[in-house]
Amino acid sequence: MWTPLHARVHQTLKDSLILPYKSKILIAVSGGQDSVCLLKLMIDLRSKWDWTMAIAHCDHGWASDVGIADHVRELAHNWSIPLYLKVAKSMKETEAAAREWRYKSLIHIAEENQFTEVVTGHTLSDRAETLLYNLIRGAGSDGLGALTWKRPLTNKINLLRPLLKVSRAETLEFCQQFNLPIWEDAVNANLDYARNRIRQELLPYLKEKFNPNVETTLSQTSEVLKVESDYLEAEANKILEVAFNNNNSKLNRDVLKSIPLALQRRVIRQFLQKIMITKPNFEQIEAAVNLINAPRRSRTSSFPGKIILEVEENYIVKKQLVI
Repeated sequence: MWTPLHARVHQTLKDSLILPYKSKILIAVSGGQDSVCLLKLMIDLRSKWDWTMAIAHCDHGWASDVGIADHVRELAHNWSIPLYLKVAKSMKETEAAAREWRYKSLIHIAEENQFTEVVTGHTLSDRAETLLYNLIRGAGSDGLGALTWKRPLTNKINLLRPLLKVSRAETLEFCQQFNLPIWEDAVNANLDYARNRIRQELLPYLKEKFNPNVETTLSQTSEVLKVESDYLEAEANKILEVAFNNNNSKLNRDVLKSIPLALQRRVIRQFLQKIMITKPNFEQIEAAVNLINAPRRSRTSSFPGKIILEVEENYIVKKQLVI
């Protein structure tokens, strides 16, 4: 049966060209409603795109995961789709650790079996949650637009998210419409995880008290921020190439003085990422930005790696502290 959701996703793929004709795709299936909805849609659309497909499932090995792998194995068997399974050993029960391990596992499966595209069931709702999560953590516009339609995992493998215009409510309705088996993951009910609190407490509150369409609004905001951020990042990189002056420890202040603050901050951040051992934070970026128009001999406090930045003539210079 061809539903309006089939038509929407098919049109999205035609418009965006994120998942080319005859691609060899690996579908990440957790067993929950979003990934099962994605799997069904990809199976039904396969004949129109001539895809070669397989399923990948990443089992964290946690007590709460017992039974999920068997559930996904049954899905693969019923739909005659090859399954690749990865099981973690003694993995720390944190969101960050699980996410990092899953992506490494997906890359490993894809590389071993010559898949060029890894497809996940991230939705419009996930995009809204990610924006809120990163906003609360203090991310800039790069982080607020982080959940994108397509990004490279390696130089040969891409990560694709075809459902970013589909809400979690719609994936549930689709699964119910086709009587698809959904695994209810107990981890999703654990409010120790920040994302679960956003999903179960913050977003319902925002929907009730402020905007019933808040998920769509936040997702659209993320889309706008991503495009704007990509443009500014590219412009900043062009400026950095000129200001760097072929010296990895010097930045030409004269190149930076006439550009807007938004670009100054991005150029400085890119510069700091090249010379620091850790990712620069807001305070470190601001301290370096202040040197653009500061008097000679002005300097920052010590940065990680025992370095400082100091003004010498028309340059911001990286110096190593000797202790």
